[in-house]
Amino acid sequence: MRKILTSLIAILAITNMEAQHVPKLVVFITVDQLRGDYMEYFYTTFGEHGFRRLMSEGLTYQNVRFEFSNVDQASAFATLFTGSNPCFHGISGDKRYLFGEHKEVSSLNDPDYLGNYTRDNYSLKRLLASTIGDELKLASLGRSDVYAIAPDAESALLSAGHAANGAFWIDNISGKWATTTYYKGLPWYVDRYNSGRESLSARVDKLVWAPSLAAERYNAFPYTVDTYAFRHTFSEKTLDCYPNLKTSALVNEEVNRLALQFLEYAAFGSRSCPDMLMLTYYAGNYRRLMDKEYTLEVQDTYYRLDKSIAQLLSAIEQKPGLAHTLIVFTGSGYYKSLEAYPENLRPSGGDFYPKRCVALLNMYLMQLYGQKNWVTGYYNGQIYLNRRVIDDTKIALEDIQGKAAEFVAEFAGVQNVTTDCALRSGSWNEGNAALYKGTHYLGRGDLIIELQPGWKVNNEIPGEKVQTVRNNAVITPLIFMGNGLKPKHIYREVKTTEIAPTVTHILRIRPPNAAQSIPLRELTTNN
Repeated sequence: MRKILTSLIAILAITNMEAQHVPKLVVFITVDQLRGDYMEYFYTTFGEHGFRRLMSEGLTYQNVRFEFSNVDQASAFATLFTGSNPCFHGISGDKRYLFGEHKEVSSLNDPDYLGNYTRDNYSLKRLLASTIGDELKLASLGRSDVYAIAPDAESALLSAGHAANGAFWIDNISGKWATTTYYKGLPWYVDRYNSGRESLSARVDKLVWAPSLAAERYNAFPYTVDTYAFRHTFSEKTLDCYPNLKTSALVNEEVNRLALQFLEYAAFGSRSCPDMLMLTYYAGNYRRLMDKEYTLEVQDTYYRLDKSIAQLLSAIEQKPGLAHTLIVFTGSGYYKSLEAYPENLRPSGGDFYPKRCVALLNMYLMQLYGQKNWVTGYYNGQIYLNRRVIDDTKIALEDIQGKAAEFVAEFAGVQNVTTDCALRSGSWNEGNAALYKGTHYLGRGDLIIELQPGWKVNNEIPGEKVQTVRNNAVITPLIFMGNGLKPKHIYREVKTTEIAPTVTHILRIRPPNAAQSIPLRELTTNN
């Protein structure tokens, strides 16, 4: 009987594998700062062919969870496409600080590579793991085409991967679709688009962002005060023209414009091996309204995004067809805003002063170890000690980090302090698991500080208003659609690191080299 059951299981597994054909094209849609609760609140304003179609025709998971704290754009995209956390892939944040040069740069900044249609310099040298696209290129011996399109460089590059054909983003100065010489070649249709009358730079002065619906139709929030029909314009004469536009609802229409060029001219789905197109949309707060909540602008952003998704699905249906295309849809797992309190409302928490903390810590370490400069500085919730001085004086790194952590833990507002040595040695507890998974030993500070909820970082910069940056985790759906998949709603929570192995499983290639999760079980059988 056992042999018969084993044989039946094997036959069923083979049958299911045969039923799930390898797609000709994978379109991976990531919506930066997507909120699943907003999709629910604004549902009545959506049409039938965008969000509603994804949820009704797709295999839908209600929520995807990141396993580390302080998720931002770069760390989220690197995790989504490598199937691993920052402790493996190396990208723990959007920016890094060069203490020797006293400046902040992108985590992907690399002066060794020139920009194309941009003055910025980027590469993926700091991404230490392979991506879905990398594994597809390797499996196909380079025959598959892999491209990424996004408003920002970080999301474009990290979703594309090392071996991609190209990654494109909107340059903050020129408004052109930019890329980097890290990738070889530039499709002729991108070059033509940048130089033509349809380019963003040729149209930007005429663009107006106003409500798509009557203001009273945007009634999801009872907290909106002084409802108004907003009107935002953009001018190349202003320095912040394109950064502002990239956080408006209009940017998703620009992403679609270029995506339609690729669907028309890139011959996706015509090769012997699958192709892959990564698209990033934006659903966060408007840059000029970061301290405002429950705005008409964010409701209009979702309304317009719904239309953009519908347009994209319609184009894919024409070529190469949804039956041959796997759609993967999810968000970046965080939502960024600034808290602004009325004058008569007293918030919880207080101010944490990094400069004072660093100065006092240095004085304390001088008392213990001598009159030297022991602390290099503070950046992004981490304190960096002067490793050169520590090495020269032959002090055990674990000892000085431990003493420093004990001292900093006494500061008001500090919830938790752990050390780099503790994270490296594995002597951390469950409470520090998120700090371990969210950082990488290359570039990590000596002390990692976690503040209590509501506490603000006060950098004591003259004229700068101290604001609380909220970077909360949010409900983030995950949807697989097309390629013969049957609709289904799954209500269990899944990990972000399970997405990449699932996509590679469907493509029948190995997962990215740092991925440790197995594919989602609903996608390993015929549905």
